[in-house]
Amino acid sequence: MKKAFLLLFLTISIGINAQSPIGSWESYTTSENGDKLRNVLIFADGYQVLSTYDASTGKFIQTNGGTWELKGDMMTEKVEFHTGNPDMVGEEVSFKVVIFENTIEIPDSGMTLSRIDDGTPGKLQGAWLMSGRIRNGETQTRDTNRPRKTMKILSGTRFQWIAYNTETKQFMGTGGGTYTTIDGKYTENIEFFSRDDSKAGLSLEFNYEMIDGNWHHSGFSSKGDPMHEIWSVRK
Repeated sequence: MKKAFLLLFLTISIGINAQSPIGSWESYTTSENGDKLRNVLIFADGYQVLSTYDASTGKFIQTNGGTWELKGDMMTEKVEFHTGNPDMVGEEVSFKVVIFENTIEIPDSGMTLSRIDDGTPGKLQGAWLMSGRIRNGETQTRDTNRPRKTMKILSGTRFQWIAYNTETKQFMGTGGGTYTTIDGKYTENIEFFSRDDSKAGLSLEFNYEMIDGNWHHSGFSSKGDPMHEIWSVRK
């Protein structure tokens, strides 16, 4: 009987730590002014981003993210961008996490987030880097190894793009919300946009297709300009 109980205890313990953080998570907090803030955390394979914005207006508050690695219940992140503290860019931080099926807890910060999705159903889940554009029929490539990056992280239902420079620690902009991939159409529903809060609530539809493993993304930008971007999976 004791042996069976011990086996059950070990199974539960291992099961908690074996849960994958891949997907998206959320929590709500209140600002000093009493505004309701939404915190959204997206994990893709090897990369993550945490953002905070006003739950009612979409006003952007802050974002940070970079790489992540989980060993047991200890997560180590290397910061690539941080609007609240740019000096942290390049630093590694480690902290304990407790991952259940539908919640993730970060005891040191007192934060508990609830799962939004597990990386499904969207077909573009993962971390991507802009690797080129097509203009006037000509392909213009971009070196994805350079410090200046435009990254897009998608869960099964959430997306966020971030433009930043790991060398200068400069942050250029970000935006995010929900997305769908249906019949070759990729639709973004913007919930926050750091460069222009008025874009919150806007929906944009694009054509998308996979060509040689790259995501081709074409249509019109939030400014109404034609665009054809090429995104490559971040290794």
